[in-house]
Amino acid sequence: MDISPVVSRLRAAGCVFAEDEADLLVAAAATPAELDALVDRRVAGLPLEQLLGWAEFHGLRISVRPGVFVPRHRTEFLVDVAVSLAPPDPVVLDLCCGSGALGAAFAAALRPRELHAADVDAASVACARVNLPDAHVHQGDLYDALPSSLRGRVDVLMANVPYVPSDAVATMPPEARLHEPRVALDGGPDGLDLARRVAAGAPHWLAPGGTLLVESSDRQAPVLAGIFTAAGLIPRVHDADELGATVVTGTTRT
Repeated sequence: MDISPVVSRLRAAGCVFAEDEADLLVAAAATPAELDALVDRRVAGLPLEQLLGWAEFHGLRISVRPGVFVPRHRTEFLVDVAVSLAPPDPVVLDLCCGSGALGAAFAAALRPRELHAADVDAASVACARVNLPDAHVHQGDLYDALPSSLRGRVDVLMANVPYVPSDAVATMPPEARLHEPRVALDGGPDGLDLARRVAAGAPHWLAPGGTLLVESSDRQAPVLAGIFTAAGLIPRVHDADELGATVVTGTTRT
């Protein structure tokens, strides 16, 4: 099949990886009419991952539903850091889990003793339950979602909280700000409102020597490290220049 007309339409719409996207859309369409409909929706700004029904993350196909935050490739670095710091047979929590991509990727790399995930958004929780069939997936506001039996036992707490400052949300690409829940994007005036709440509660849920991991921008990292210190955690900043990713970790004292 000649995909050049599809590539041309996608490129004209500003799709940077038009050739790759065309291949994926052609593979997803059962008929020419279905392909035309998919291309029309992509050109109109719908995220590719929501059109396909999945996103590639850390070598996995993660189910993604309309209205659910699409996992970013830079966040794969958070998973890598989490795996590198995890003890054997860890208890793992994916907080603000969205699709559950972080929990799924961690479990594929290092089998946890227990895997929990939580999100305030019902659509995200439903999606996470598809991607994490063997995990305990909870709905609620941060730690309020969790069973009390988990308190003080979490070895690895991954929290991909929103960290875009409120005033900057309007500058995000349309496919994000128009098609993903604002609660998954807006981090408050300086982008760190949710990170503060997560850090403040983390010592009550982490095991001795347990680690909290939060993604941020490189500019926010020193402030976030200070937030972790104020919460009683030992901070460290990790950078992956090739991904443009920054992760701040906070570890409890043993």
